[in-house]
Amino acid sequence: MSDRLNRRDFMKQGGAGLGAALGVLASGATAGEPQRRIRGQAVDHLVTPPLETVKVGFVGVGMQGGGHFNNFLRLEGVEIKTVCDIREERIRWAQERCEKAGKPKPIGYSKGIEDFKRMCDTEELDLVYTATPWEWHVPVCVKAMETGSHAATEVPGAITLDECWKIVETSEKYRKHCVTMENCNYDRTELLFLNMVRQGLFGDLLHAECGYLHDLREYKFGELYYPHDWRLKFSMKRNADLYPTHGLGPVAQWMDITRGNKFEYLVSMSSPALGLRKEALKRYGPDHERSKTNYKLGDVVSTLLKAYKGQTVLVVHDTNSPRPYSRKILIQGTQGLAQKYPEEKIYIEGMSEKPHRWEDLSKYADKYKHPLLTSLEEKAKGAGHGGMDFIEDYRLVQCLREGKPTDSDVYDGATISAVVALSEKSLAARSMPVDFPDFTRGRWKTRQPLGIVTA
Repeated sequence: MSDRLNRRDFMKQGGAGLGAALGVLASGATAGEPQRRIRGQAVDHLVTPPLETVKVGFVGVGMQGGGHFNNFLRLEGVEIKTVCDIREERIRWAQERCEKAGKPKPIGYSKGIEDFKRMCDTEELDLVYTATPWEWHVPVCVKAMETGSHAATEVPGAITLDECWKIVETSEKYRKHCVTMENCNYDRTELLFLNMVRQGLFGDLLHAECGYLHDLREYKFGELYYPHDWRLKFSMKRNADLYPTHGLGPVAQWMDITRGNKFEYLVSMSSPALGLRKEALKRYGPDHERSKTNYKLGDVVSTLLKAYKGQTVLVVHDTNSPRPYSRKILIQGTQGLAQKYPEEKIYIEGMSEKPHRWEDLSKYADKYKHPLLTSLEEKAKGAGHGGMDFIEDYRLVQCLREGKPTDSDVYDGATISAVVALSEKSLAARSMPVDFPDFTRGRWKTRQPLGIVTA
């Protein structure tokens, strides 16, 4: 029997036994949280054996997945073994990219929407990276971990509470990383704010604002970016903050969520859902199916979160209306505050030149520049989203190769992704407060906050 089959048998049989031995009965579930029959043992900053070469399989190499694929071609210590996509032309694209880069041609998997299962069962992979439509993130990650691979997923990492628990429990059971790849954690200004927070510039944190405010009407009604209208269909089916992690990922790191602090509950409200129907009428006329559709997603969804240590966070989702792009980034503490949009401004009491007046954030940029940017911004030039995609991919591979905990782990990913389902529950209940699940089951009290990591 081959080593591959021995490994697969061990992960499916021995790993299951380990999970059963470590499991504890669920009790005291949070209001609104699905009951869990078995829960694994929480892991503080999972450490796995270092990998000299990270053997990677990609699932989904479209718009965002293709960008990550290109990043991995540039990273040292990486071998892209396989690529899976429902479109054969994307398989060929990926294979040609590898050949042009002087790398071995990856094996292609394109026999239907669930061919990732065959890939995971067949190949010996260290990491499976998925950039598929949202409903496939958890199935791919779970299959990867069950068959012995670490998992990384585009955002949101999960879109239901049950899925959030599923990735947590599977990661614990098989002792595999499952990372929600939130690229905005590595954007220049968000890293700057993290360094400022760690150095105490803002004093005790009080409040933050963030979100995803991006006019996606052209993308939702076009086939180029979201084939088969998959993102539009979520706007038709669900009224929720469907995309909370771009803003909330960095804020959660600043506030040490799951690592000394936690979110307690949230309340959501939404505006009417008018923008998509208006856009459909303009594009297709009154008789078209899309013009008659009952869109559920409110044009503006606002969610207010309360943390255990008292901080508040406002998260806004706005993708159906005409507007400039923004992630509404603001951080406020007892000594001052700073913002990213529409202009990068800061005010620190006793330090800013004029009382009660904003000053340009650039005055603080050199002193508080995050070491990751000092090390990687030159390498990251030309990569997606201003280079932050490259930095997040670099850090994932670096942690796997050095056998160190990832910057964001499965508990962080589940927590920021849970806002999708929790906001939906609050909206459906006329903005009633909804309790936040504790995916660490109490370990947040002793888990250490993310430090200022370097490359």
